[in-house]
Amino acid sequence: MSNPSVSDYTVVRSKAKAFYDRYERKDELQHQTHYCPGCGHGIIHKMLANAIDELGIQDRTILISPVGCSVFAYYYFDVGNVQAAHGRAPAVGTAIKRSRPGSIVVSYQGDGDLSAIGSAEILHAANRGENITAIFVNNAVYSMTGGQAAPTTLLGQKSTTTPNGRSAATEGYPLRISELLATLEAPVYIARVGLGENKQIAQADRAIRHAVENQVRGLGFSLVEVLSPCPTIWKMSAVDAQKWVRDVMEKTYPLGVLRDHTTEAQPRSAPEPVPSLDRIPEILGLGGGDALRASVSCGSDSISIDCRPSENDGNHLFEPETSRVKQPAFSAADLRIRVAGFGGQGVLLAGEVLAEAGLDAGLEVSWLPSYGPEMRSGTSNCHIRLSHEVIDSPLVTSPNVLLAMNEPSLKKFAAAVQPGGWILYNGDAIADNCKRGDVHALAFPFTQIADTLGEPRVANMVILGTLLEITGVLPQASVEAALHRLVKQPRWLEIDQRALSRGRELYRESSEGVMP
Repeated sequence: MSNPSVSDYTVVRSKAKAFYDRYERKDELQHQTHYCPGCGHGIIHKMLANAIDELGIQDRTILISPVGCSVFAYYYFDVGNVQAAHGRAPAVGTAIKRSRPGSIVVSYQGDGDLSAIGSAEILHAANRGENITAIFVNNAVYSMTGGQAAPTTLLGQKSTTTPNGRSAATEGYPLRISELLATLEAPVYIARVGLGENKQIAQADRAIRHAVENQVRGLGFSLVEVLSPCPTIWKMSAVDAQKWVRDVMEKTYPLGVLRDHTTEAQPRSAPEPVPSLDRIPEILGLGGGDALRASVSCGSDSISIDCRPSENDGNHLFEPETSRVKQPAFSAADLRIRVAGFGGQGVLLAGEVLAEAGLDAGLEVSWLPSYGPEMRSGTSNCHIRLSHEVIDSPLVTSPNVLLAMNEPSLKKFAAAVQPGGWILYNGDAIADNCKRGDVHALAFPFTQIADTLGEPRVANMVILGTLLEITGVLPQASVEAALHRLVKQPRWLEIDQRALSRGRELYRESSEGVMP
């Protein structure tokens, strides 16, 4: 018998058209997937993409992904994508649906997002019967930030914030979102499904399609809760995590359809169209003039703003008459520092040392951490301000000092450094496309230098030592005091101190190492 050709087979299922042809990753992370092995998000993505294809709504779909592992949805779905603030996807979805009634709006949220900070948004969107579809991925824990207890964490389940297991007396009972929403009058369809076995997965596939179809028909609010495995945070194999969904989670969260009014529901009437911009002054009772003006005063300064649509730039609704205030050049009296790198490079600790030392030295201080949503190899950066004056904002959008622990951070933040400022880079040389003639730039392989001290992970302290030597703002005694408060283990305290000293030496040995 001859080998069969491709034409002898019938394609039953292929990659959904709603997916991108290629799933992009950062250049340095092409070998990794966004999701951990055994994670349920990939399965749920496929179900949603199939539903979009089958219903023929790809060009109308707008997917809203907030903070958490769910944020990666925009890397996969070739639809309209909007990222919302933590928990706010139903509110953003409401705005989009009302402003674009013909769109199909899907909020895609995890349990730490939807059932905690976003509980008000999902409750009121459901109570209003907004014609949107919510996909609620429940793995009973905050996954993206390391495994803290969530409102859905089971009684007795251990997490980083419930190391002895969740207690009803101190943390309360697991929150059953689907049952809660099912008590409301407006929702059309609410179901809970699981990914514990193939039969459950098939049921989940049908439920997600049904929820999306309800919106296509204009019937109102639908939510599908999906019990999903999280092997990495649960510290289980992929197989054991799937079993845990089936054998443990289901006891607290029984599967089934909690509400289905699809057969008797009638299509909702479309909302009134939003008024045109030229009617806004009339609606606000501000007269029919062709311009609105506002004056804002702050002390002896005032700003006058002409609130007319700009004729030069259609992307800006209002164009201020005043020009931007130029930021001051580098000043030891007002350090605006941005430290950036990958998670695990000690970025946040470097910022904490600066902040603690500043407090000890009697300066005004702010420290604001920021990290990306990746569970593995994510980005991390922090904003630090040290000043003799009261600090107006902890945000550092235009730093006068940048500590870039890797090349992506250099490329991302170098252009924002104020003229006259400093760039310290953990590498052999500043990349050509990041060189600037109006800043001081110093490159050293700080990680390799830290390795010669016996621990490559103290590269953050080496680069911090170089910064301290350049600025001369913080007394050594204050830096030592900060280290003793933050670093508890004697071994790490000793090597951090040596790393700081080595960083100071690097700058002194470099002939200031200033490169135009």
